[in-house]
This record gives sequence, structure tokens and C-alpha cells, in this order.
Amino acid sequence: MIKDKVILITGASSGIGAATAVELASKGAKVVLGARREDKLRQIAEDIRAAGGQAEFTALDVTNPNENDAFVSLAKEKFGRVDAIFLNAGLMPSSPVSALKTAEWKQMVDVNITGVLNGVAAVMPTFLAQKSGQILATSSVAGLKAYPGGAVYGGTKWFLKDFMGVLRMESAMEGTNIRTATIYPAAINTELLDTITDERSAEGMKSLYATYGISADRIARVVAFAVDMPEDTTVNEFTVGPASQPW
Repeated sequence: MIKDKVILITGASSGIGAATAVELASKGAKVVLGARREDKLRQIAEDIRAAGGQAEFTALDVTNPNENDAFVSLAKEKFGRVDAIFLNAGLMPSSPVSALKTAEWKQMVDVNITGVLNGVAAVMPTFLAQKSGQILATSSVAGLKAYPGGAVYGGTKWFLKDFMGVLRMESAMEGTNIRTATIYPAAINTELLDTITDERSAEGMKSLYATYGISADRIARVVAFAVDMPEDTTVNEFTVGPASQPW
């Protein structure tokens, strides 16, 4: 059941996060949106409320542990509890290793890995206390196979595969009833391409997405499916992309 669940979404100001917020709210979830661009979040929340849904939002830098804690506290303050968190914030400034864009490497690790860990650390005490909860995360097909130009980005997404798999197993062993779901999107039209500063990588990715890209609401429907599964069932991984793309 999705109705009345309280669901936190990071990276919620655009793309997959925004589409998922709208999708879940339309099905009766109470969504709490977090991202750096508060103006974008405000508009999405207002649109959800205008359509009869329930939404709250706050500015969130996922690399800051205190802001993640405040994000969870906001959900509890406004809606009384937390049922799920969708760890969706991410960056993809692809480039060949030889370009040595070391600042971008660090930024990807900070957001794509540390940001996920901060979200889990913030919500885990609540899930352990209530012996229920669901943690969902956006990885990438680059977290399943190697792609030139994606060494560091792909590495951050491979991390999610292992981390979420272990989290699922430990939850089962500990009897905490925490469900997991990792989503591996292929070419989904979002703002990710805007972070690519390497010209050749940007040109190649833009051509790929122009040819194959599908809309973010496709991923939102997958998230809704995972959330809607019975509490005794975990669908741990979803690989999703355009039917026309040979990923």
C-alpha cells in the first residue's frame, strides 16, 4: 500500500526525484522533498498540494549529515513518522580518467556515496525502533557494467549495488523488516547531463540521450511498484531503460 505512507525523497527538485514525488503523492503518499534548490522544491510541493496531495520540503545538501538528520526530523514533525526514503540525489560529470578532473571525482564520491550513507544513517534509528521501513536508491546501468568515460561515476554506482545488497541481507538476519530496492536506470531524460564539463563526453552523452532517452516518470512508476509491494516482500533490484536502447 502506498496511501498514507510517509516517504522522503532526495534529489527531488527535478528529474526522477520530482517525477517520483508527483507519482507517489497522486497515489496518496505523504511526500517530503529534499534538494539544494529550494525554489524548485516549493513549486513541486505547491503543484502536488493543488492536485490534492500532501507534500513538505526543505533545502537539503545530502553531503551534510546534520541536514539529513533535519530532513528526517521534518517528516516526523509534519507527518508523525517515516515509512520510506528514496535516496536519489546524484551527479554524473563523466570524463575519461586521463582528463584528471579530480575535483569532479571527489564531488561524485561525496554526493553519490557519502550522500547515500548520510541518508541511511539519518533514517536508520527510526526504522530500527519501529522494526519497519524501506530504503530505495538510484544507481545506474553504469553500476552493472563498465562504460568508457564513467570510471568514477560507475564506481560510485557499483558501490550502491554492494551496499544495498548487504543492507538487505543484514535486515533479514536481524529481523528489522527493512526492505530495500536499487534501481539501475539507462537513458532517462534528466538534468544529469548538465554536470558534464568534458566536451567529448558531453557530446557523446547528449547524442545518446537524444536518440534513446525516455521520461523520468517511467522510473517513478517503478519506485511506486516497489513501495506498493506487501511488507513481507522485497524486490531488490530493477534495471530499467528504453526498449530501443541496447544497454
